Amino acid sequence: MHFDQLCTHERCLGYWAIRIDAGQFGGIPLAGLRAVIAFDTPQHMISGNWTEILLIDETATPDQRAALQSILSGRAGGPWEVLARFVSTWLETRYPPIEFSGDEITKTVSIPGLLKSVVTRIRGRDRSKPVLFENIFNQIHAPTQVLATGETQYDDGVIRIATTRSHGLFSNFEWRVTQLEKAAS
Repeated sequence: MHFDQLCTHERCLGYWAIRIDAGQFGGIPLAGLRAVIAFDTPQHMISGNWTEILLIDETATPDQRAALQSILSGRAGGPWEVLARFVSTWLETRYPPIEFSGDEITKTVSIPGLLKSVVTRIRGRDRSKPVLFENIFNQIHAPTQVLATGETQYDDGVIRIATTRSHGLFSNFEWRVTQLEKAAS
């Protein structure tokens, strides 16, 4: 799972759904916020020319919207800054209602009229434990992911995703960016 590997299909279409449980950015609290980043990339993702759209839940305040846009577009540094290098087309950020639900086995995300997705963890030999994808190197994922399968329908008029019985991943992870203040010259 590295961007230098070829995707199975001619285009890699997908999304990241993010629920922030705790945290802040520049003193702005982010706990409870939700966002989705939908993307369309070439088969060889590392070659760039990605199209992305950022969707931030309508409940975010203007300051929270600005903070999330700064983080998830890469302007704040950190892992998203690395991903932003691949994006050539940013679609206009939208602020729809985003709903998450789920438990340890199944996760859903929906945006009325735009996105409906469900992923369910794959059952392993020991049915009480998830199948894990471990020791991965990816800029935004934790090193251990839960393997899942699912269905996604997404269409914003530019990026269109329609999958059934496709793979999915989910995990809990942490991002930190240490911002250094520049001395005035």
